Amino acid sequence: MAAYGIPEADIATVIGIDPKTLRRHYRRELDTGHIKANTRVAEFLFRKATTDGHQCVTAAIFWLKTRARWKETMVNEIGITRDPIADLFRDIAEHGRRIHDPPVRTIVGDVVATGPRSVDHISGAHADRADLAEESR
Repeated sequence: MAAYGIPEADIATVIGIDPKTLRRHYRRELDTGHIKANTRVAEFLFRKATTDGHQCVTAAIFWLKTRARWKETMVNEIGITRDPIADLFRDIAEHGRRIHDPPVRTIVGDVVATGPRSVDHISGAHADRADLAEESR
């Protein structure tokens, strides 16, 4: 039972003895049970990994990851296609505005344009174009 990872207190309960008595008389079995179980599983896995069949690849990969310390790695490449700082300076140069000036709001149809690049759609049917025109002044 120790080979399967069952706690010593549970083993003692099943056998009907005190855990101290179990440890006193079966110390070697408690200490080596998991080693023997791991050995049997490793033997089975090794046989699967070194033979032909559909399970051999999976077993070989598992063996190499756990025993040979192989690992799968992910490579994340980040490429910047646009430079946001350069875009900001270009916008400032094009429009002759300072960074802290409030954005200019204009009305085009049912769309409010704020600044050179952002556009906010007017939400709801209650939007009054006169109010928006007053805000932009």
